[in-house]
Amino acid sequence: MPDRAPQPVDRQLPMEESRELMALVHDIAQREIAPRAAEEEEAGHFPREVFSLLSEAGLLGLPYDSAHGGGDQPYEVYLQVLEELAAARLTVGLGASVHTLACHGLAGFGTKEQRTEHLPAMLGGGLLGGYCLSEPASGSDAASLRTKAVRDGDDWVITGTKAWITHGGIADFYTVMARTGVEGPRGITAFLVPGDAEGLTAAAPEKKMGMKGSPTAQLHFDGVRVPDARRIGDEGQGFAIALSALDGGRLGIAACAVGVAQAALDAAVAYAGERRQFGRPIADFQGLRFMLADMATQIEAGRSLYLAAARLRDAGRPFSRQAAMAKLFCTDAAMRVTTDAVQVLGGYGYTADFPAERYMREAKVLQIVEGTNQIQRIVIARHLAGPESR
Repeated sequence: MPDRAPQPVDRQLPMEESRELMALVHDIAQREIAPRAAEEEEAGHFPREVFSLLSEAGLLGLPYDSAHGGGDQPYEVYLQVLEELAAARLTVGLGASVHTLACHGLAGFGTKEQRTEHLPAMLGGGLLGGYCLSEPASGSDAASLRTKAVRDGDDWVITGTKAWITHGGIADFYTVMARTGVEGPRGITAFLVPGDAEGLTAAAPEKKMGMKGSPTAQLHFDGVRVPDARRIGDEGQGFAIALSALDGGRLGIAACAVGVAQAALDAAVAYAGERRQFGRPIADFQGLRFMLADMATQIEAGRSLYLAAARLRDAGRPFSRQAAMAKLFCTDAAMRVTTDAVQVLGGYGYTADFPAERYMREAKVLQIVEGTNQIQRIVIARHLAGPESR
């Protein structure tokens, strides 16, 4: 791959200290993550040591309260950190986003005692989280989940199977949604389950077309006993907690998508400046120049969209519609940009010797996770036209 350094992203940051934070993240990404990304992804290696480093640097709890070990950073900054990490390696960027998602329930809906007891270790103590909502038969229709939690004295006994769990089998804790009452969304409750709980086992990781270094697995709950002190929020509040987490999580996916797209553009620009045909660099040819221009424009538009949604969230204003729009646009754009990057590299783009094909394979999953892009369109349309008639 050509050695030409990519142009730095012209970031909009609210404070000067945010630039110092981004400089730290960029240094870690380029020094500790990017150099080994291709090799470790091909080998299916999960970089737990990188997540330990991120935790030590205070980068796994950025949007949470410093009183509990967080970083007190606005989402506007946190998401750009995710983008930087994802540009170096999506397994790391997406993993940090999922960890933040797993912490959301306790941070936002837990009691003061729960937050004091658990959050410091979750946010800055080297732990890694997972988020358990989907099941084999309930993905987009999450409110129909079947995993049950039955009250037994001061405990709850959880039985069922969760599916498509990022960090499944390796996480230190999981935020788990289980049915404790009636059918539908009102019968779901959230629990904080230790990763080493008795009766909790993981299936073999899924064999995926991309993100091979990030384990995705089913989790089996065979009578897992959890004390009521680990119930998050009220009984029946779990689905509302899940949806609240997903609004922020969709912005995390949008930021990761922009990161992957930016990495693909940087690779394409570098290659086009070095590759010569007909006696000159292929970057001189107008058809290819227009492709690069379109790629860059989609990236800038996506970045602006997710940052606008983040600023709404930081201001305490509703942002669910904008989060769905950002997730939809940014992930679709990442798919287009990475596909075009492969085209710019030609035959070399189709080989594993260059990163473009990996970026394209990774971009695809971002159109699916945390609500498919078809679901995002449903969410947006409901905000515009109201719920569907029955």
